[in-house]
Amino acid sequence: MKAIILSGGKGTRLRPLTYTGAKQLVPVANKPILWYGIESIVAAGVTDIGIIISPETGEEVKAKTGNGDRFGANITYILQDKPAGLAHAVKVARPFLGDSPFVMYLGDNLIQNELGGFLTQFKESQIDALILLRPVPNPTSFGVAQIDDQGRVIKLVEKPKVPPSNLALVGIYFFAPTIQDAIDRIQPSPRGELEITDAIQNLINHQQQVEARQIEGWWLDTGKKDDLLEANQIVLDTCLQPNILGEVDATSQISGRVQIGVRSKLINCTVRGPVIIGEDCHLENCFIGPYSSVDNQVTLIEADLEHSVILRGASIVGIHQRIVDSVIGQRAQLKVAPKRPKALRFMIGDDSQIELA
Repeated sequence: MKAIILSGGKGTRLRPLTYTGAKQLVPVANKPILWYGIESIVAAGVTDIGIIISPETGEEVKAKTGNGDRFGANITYILQDKPAGLAHAVKVARPFLGDSPFVMYLGDNLIQNELGGFLTQFKESQIDALILLRPVPNPTSFGVAQIDDQGRVIKLVEKPKVPPSNLALVGIYFFAPTIQDAIDRIQPSPRGELEITDAIQNLINHQQQVEARQIEGWWLDTGKKDDLLEANQIVLDTCLQPNILGEVDATSQISGRVQIGVRSKLINCTVRGPVIIGEDCHLENCFIGPYSSVDNQVTLIEADLEHSVILRGASIVGIHQRIVDSVIGQRAQLKVAPKRPKALRFMIGDDSQIELA
């Protein structure tokens, strides 16, 4: 059994952050989104993983993620030279996949459920495809499945105007090698891409077995700022373990579940968890409220922060008004000018420098 993780795409909904980096490397609770998928796949017992990368961000993904040693996996990088669809990505991965069954995982997804049980069901059933579904309130925004009483998939529709159900495709699929033949039989969609939904529908049309299972835990698509902040909140709520490795002075107050990395220093700060603060950070005269993630090498001085994500190397100095619901990019600098507005709400890209007047 092998796996492929899709880590291409332009990440247009997360701009300006993704002008300078891959959307799958944006951190949730100080861990790149992509790494959650790798860890989930390895936990299910699959260690031979291909990561589909794009020319624009592939080198960054390779440099950050490495050869898989840290995950107990063997990672192969596969270049998809143009964004021509999910089924096209499978086609590009054929030399890596060979005749092996495989898991396909969209790299900007996060799910709470473990994959091991689904993988076992797929192997034991000896079917051609197993797709994961989740009820959603807005099925017109997703690929949607219609299933029968036995869990067999009857029909798939991509972003239907009149949805046949409220069951959205989660973005994690289990395939037998027969999916490759189905991909060869389909044509590009009106948007010019080879759609994986069309390939799965082709399996169904050829009387091959496609089944579905519903996930029960949370499913998070991190494609937009608010989605990213929601994912950060949920992961901190459900996964954060308190662990203070940095230096906290006597005037600082820590409450709730808080994690502080090595060599970080807090001076006269109040931190109310769940909060994660990375390594080599300097915080002074700050309030850090719940659901905040502060990445490595961040400087915060006289900052008031809540429900926000601060990326590596950012600096926020002298902002006396509360910053909420914000994503601050890598190495961004945020400082105050003599006059300040009454409210602040930001999404700031990497390497930015901002003065507030």
